[in-house]
Amino acid sequence: MTAIRQAELDALPVREALPELVSALDGHGAAVLCAPPGTGKTTLVPLVLAGLVGGGPRRRVVVAEPRRIAARAAARRMAWLLGEQVGGSVGFTVRGERVAGPGTVVEVVTTGVLLQRLQRDQELSGVDVVILDECHERHLDADTVAAFLLDVRETLRPELRLVAASATTDAAGWARVLGHGRPGGAPVVTAAGVSYPVETVWAPPARPVRPPHGMRVDPAQLTHVASVVRRALAERSGDVLCFLPGVGELARVAGQLGGVDAEVLQIHGRAPAAVQDAALAPSAHRRVILATAVAESSLTVPGVRVVVDSGLAREPRVDHARGLGALATVRASRAAGRQRAGRAGREAPGAVYRCWSQAEDGRLPAFPSPEIRIADLAQFALQAACWGDPDAAGLALPDPPPAGAMAAAREVLVAVGAVTPDGRATPRGVGMSRLGLHPRLARALLDGAAAVGPRRAAELVALLSEEPPREYGDDLAAAWRRARAGGDAYATRWRAEATRLRRSAATPAGPSTPTPTLPEPEAAAPLPGREAASRRAVGAPAPDLRACGAGGADGSAAPATASGAVSGDDAAAGLVAALAFPERVAKAKGEGAFLMASGTAAELGDGSRLRSAPWLAVAVADRGPHSASARVRLGAVLDEDTARAAAAHLLASGDEVRWEDGDVAARATHRLGAIALAVRPLKNPDPALVRAALLEGLRSDGLGLLRWTPDARALRARLGFLHRTFGGAWPDVADDGALLARADDWLEPELSRARRRADLARIDAGQALNRLLPWATGEAARLDELAPERIEVPSGSRIRLDYSAEHGQPVLAVKLQELFGLAETPRVAGVPVLVHLLSPAGRPAAVTADLASFWQGGYLAVRAELRGRYPKHPWPQDPATVEPTRHTNARLRR
Repeated sequence: MTAIRQAELDALPVREALPELVSALDGHGAAVLCAPPGTGKTTLVPLVLAGLVGGGPRRRVVVAEPRRIAARAAARRMAWLLGEQVGGSVGFTVRGERVAGPGTVVEVVTTGVLLQRLQRDQELSGVDVVILDECHERHLDADTVAAFLLDVRETLRPELRLVAASATTDAAGWARVLGHGRPGGAPVVTAAGVSYPVETVWAPPARPVRPPHGMRVDPAQLTHVASVVRRALAERSGDVLCFLPGVGELARVAGQLGGVDAEVLQIHGRAPAAVQDAALAPSAHRRVILATAVAESSLTVPGVRVVVDSGLAREPRVDHARGLGALATVRASRAAGRQRAGRAGREAPGAVYRCWSQAEDGRLPAFPSPEIRIADLAQFALQAACWGDPDAAGLALPDPPPAGAMAAAREVLVAVGAVTPDGRATPRGVGMSRLGLHPRLARALLDGAAAVGPRRAAELVALLSEEPPREYGDDLAAAWRRARAGGDAYATRWRAEATRLRRSAATPAGPSTPTPTLPEPEAAAPLPGREAASRRAVGAPAPDLRACGAGGADGSAAPATASGAVSGDDAAAGLVAALAFPERVAKAKGEGAFLMASGTAAELGDGSRLRSAPWLAVAVADRGPHSASARVRLGAVLDEDTARAAAAHLLASGDEVRWEDGDVAARATHRLGAIALAVRPLKNPDPALVRAALLEGLRSDGLGLLRWTPDARALRARLGFLHRTFGGAWPDVADDGALLARADDWLEPELSRARRRADLARIDAGQALNRLLPWATGEAARLDELAPERIEVPSGSRIRLDYSAEHGQPVLAVKLQELFGLAETPRVAGVPVLVHLLSPAGRPAAVTADLASFWQGGYLAVRAELRGRYPKHPWPQDPATVEPTRHTNARLRR
């Protein structure tokens, strides 16, 4: 053991703020600490609050970090400052790894680990202080932990001390949350930092690149980032830290940096500990460190003088391709850009090369979105239910969960047997919450273990929890075999996760019924017969998936198959994938084409061995923005019996009467979601269902399915004019939707008597529309007065008015000579008509809404033209003083 490194501790700037922080905790029990990177907030503050440095009382401190790599690094740094090894006074616990002992006073954990610990021990016995580090990142686990801890302080342990620490945070917001209703909130303590100037170099691509979509990044963007790294190496001294969104992008950029005069390292949350240690330790050689967001604020990377920022980040989204929470590539926020740039000025003046233009910078989001607003909330909802607050209404969260996302999460949890319909956690759900998995995958692990054995279930769920590399192919069973035999980084991580899950699956998750298990050797009994599977599936009370052992509202579980055993890699992979994603079991509808139970079409790539499968369990699928079908990225061969058993809650039988292919289709069906398993025609369908199908046809294909005579169309136009002019009692008939909303008022009794499309064509629309006239008020009798079908002009002719202009005036199309002597424009219901003046041959000559003005001006030009074209007709100079006529001069002289 070495002596405490006092000089290094004294050099940390946060030391000046410690008396204020200690005083705030003594007086209020909670505080917000704002301290820039490099000040010692992650290392010195826990040591002082634990009494390991500075002579204060000995307390047990838990530090919660958002990432495993940060938790390990913080523990190592604190132990080094104390002159100890990790596991003594300072230890850490992350998923799958714990280095701590009975003498550990400061323990650094991930927020996920702390969340699990709180669920097992709500009092957090033995812990005196909890520090939530990097709370500005607004990870869902961190927000949840903060809310739970505040609940613990409020109800069980008012002496528990809380610190929300961050380099850049919404101090007022966190003070309000930690204050939990107290006036003024919790105290905010600010520590000054030491930073050096950082020069900004704008380095946008020479040519436009495609924006990120899902997890995809344009390869041209990554090539540009690599070129900027080379430029920075040539123009600047010191190590280069390059920020990229994910592990795949790190590898691709690293591959393009061959030959650079520097050591290239990749640092990310899943990197081996030796690689992480190498990146976080000083080096005598120049380095290029390619990093994900783990290096934004949680870690100090010594030697960095230059930052290259790709401008990309990963944020959580609901991954509709997998039905799980996942990450999507997005443009990084301006706040993230500031954090990244600051890494170049930690030890000396530096520079940041931003791979976008200065003009683009102003359009970037100011801050990253809180996960609770955008992420899949199934795990959060299960944690809240296990905490005893299913709606999270009583939790002091910085942002409330969106109601729609919580409702969707509740549906998933009820379906997998984790909560009751009213949201209470079942014993099974409590067990699932402790697996560190999405509830879908927890269901697949628990129920799959009963059917295929814990080892195989754990290995398959490990594949589903972190999607294997694309080079593993689209066949889940083949990817499984490759991972078992592989020696790459993915296979190493997969083995570790599979081992952890196998141990977890061995712990009972609530009461269960006896379930036969499969011995570890691969040979096993065949799948059950269809008759047995169908009988169980139909008899199971949806949606608790009892047919596959998902358990019901009481937390019980039932066997997955009649024999309790599934043989072979293909069958095991298909069952486990179907248990995780029952709505994506899919039936073949052609070579390589499938229909999923959710109703989405799916297809396989050319050359896939899965193309000939009669059924498929789709684990991963994505669909482009303009594609009609999803492309299967990972799936497993399935049989119908297993599909029925895994997705038993989607089984339904009944009569279906719908509008299909332009007519009424009536049949009795047995379905697995959208997949028709059995269909037969219905001879006497329910008239109410037929009527509903006909209405759907009218909505989709339009009211043109009815018989529209010219008189019917004219009546609809007249009523439309009266509705626009007077409103009130006159019905809205111009809009098909408005008419169909009143189908009972005008299409009966003919609609209820109709049975098919041909019957609709016999309904006289004009006669039906008459039923909508305001007969009760007597206004219907004024139809011809207010909107006459025809209007008499000075010549004596009765000319039909056209009311069809949707928002315009009624149109009177009449030969010009028939209006001689008419000084003013005719009106209908007080509205001047639009006069279309025609030549003697009935061709358009002029249009006017002001006849008096036309006689005085426009007429002279029209007269000159028509007089030459029609010399046999009268064209007086003053039309207002002559008799109207329909005849020629010769006829008039007789």
